Amino acid sequence: MKSRKKIYLTAVGFLALALLSVDQFTKYLAQTHLKGQADIVWIPGVFELQYLENRGAAFGLLQNRQYFFVILCAFFLCAAAFFLAKMPATRRYLPLYIITAALAAGAAGNGIDRVLNGYVTDFFYFSLIDFPIFNMADIYVTVGGFFMFLYVCFVYREEDFAFLLRKRG
Repeated sequence: MKSRKKIYLTAVGFLALALLSVDQFTKYLAQTHLKGQADIVWIPGVFELQYLENRGAAFGLLQNRQYFFVILCAFFLCAAAFFLAKMPATRRYLPLYIITAALAAGAAGNGIDRVLNGYVTDFFYFSLIDFPIFNMADIYVTVGGFFMFLYVCFVYREEDFAFLLRKRG
């Protein structure tokens, strides 16, 4: 493996690990300080911290289908690893390396919760719009997905992804 590729993959690994650590630490704080306690209102009528054990997906969909989510997480992490292994180590693809690190950290963060606890710990709540309660991993996946969409649709061209079809040689 070329040295630039090693540097990119090492950086992605450290970034993903840092994001995953923040996610797991904030969930630990939520379990320690919010579980069984009154909600903490930061901005009245707008934003608060509220403990929730989510056994489904966003908006409470697919409740108690943990095996499905764990398999989906494993599949996504394998796809991300494949994508990272094939992606050229050039400055042009740096945003995709960063986005993939965020997506992988988000998937892994919620996957770890599902395996260890049987649920995902959520705690951020925007009461102003009655948005579903979420966590840091959800932020990584949402923001990463948004930027992946923007880059794929508006920055990169179809030929920029030819590396996915090429065989190593």
